[in-house]
Parts: sequence; C-alpha cells; structure tokens
Amino acid sequence: MDRPSLYDDDIVTSAEEQAAALRALGARSDLSNAVDWENVAEEIESVGRSQLRAVEGLLVQALAHMLKRLSAPDLPVTRPWREETLTFQIAARNRFERSMRQRLDWDRIWKSARETANLGLTPYGDGLLPNLPDSCPVDPDELLSARFDMDAILLQIAESRKHTPSL
Repeated sequence: MDRPSLYDDDIVTSAEEQAAALRALGARSDLSNAVDWENVAEEIESVGRSQLRAVEGLLVQALAHMLKRLSAPDLPVTRPWREETLTFQIAARNRFERSMRQRLDWDRIWKSARETANLGLTPYGDGLLPNLPDSCPVDPDELLSARFDMDAILLQIAESRKHTPSL
C-alpha cells in the first residue's frame, strides 16, 4: 500500500481509489466470479458518499441556524441557535476532508439551509429575510475555518441580499 494512512486522512478519496481497484480486479478474467466486484465497489464508495453527506448535513444546520438568527434576532431562542451554529460548524470542520471541497454541492447546501431555516421559523410566526441570494454567499473556507467568525458571516449574508428598488 503506497499510502497506508489515506483511509484515516481522506476517507472519500480512499473509498474512490479502493472501489476503482476492485473494479479493475473484477474486470480480470483470470479471477473468480464468486465476488460481486461491482457491488462491493459500490458499497465501498458509499462509505465516502456517506461521509460527504454527513458534512453537508452539518453545514446545512450551521447555515440554517445563522439564517434563523439573522431573520428573527428578537426571538428568545436565538441564544441557543448561536451555540448550536458553533457546534454544527465545529463538527463539520472536524469531519471535513480536503477532497470534499470540490465535491460538496454548495448551492444545494444553501438551498436546504434556507428551507430548513424557514421551517424552523414558521412555528414562531416568522420567516426568512427577503431577497436572499440563490447561491451560497459564504465562502466555504470561511464556513469551515478554525477561526470561524459567525458575526462576520452573518453580516456577509445580510449584505448579500438582493436589493429591489422601491416604487
């Protein structure tokens, strides 16, 4: 094994490489057909995809909590939202691997965060701020930084809102 720690360092890339190796073995006619190479490769790839989805879910929650806080700052539940945002951000940062950066669907994460935040505000009779952008206005590096600055990101989201001219 060239890189014995790849599994520990980057499970997504490791899973992809292992699946490719299994598919190459499965293509060899001199090996037994007793192993369902394609399905075994798919299972290994699913490990990487699962890790990717876990990070996406944590990022959705972090952004959703920030959106709720920004949209309804006067609600009494905003203090726990701040703490939960930080908890989700730390968990996402800890599970994040360098190969995920290009694989994460940031627009889907942003859209899901907006939907989640809106659902979370509905019981309080509130809703999201209007004119939020369609694409995630937060740079992934900022969102995953060890020096995460929630207040700066909240300001960045607020300033990213599309301004419509008044009539």
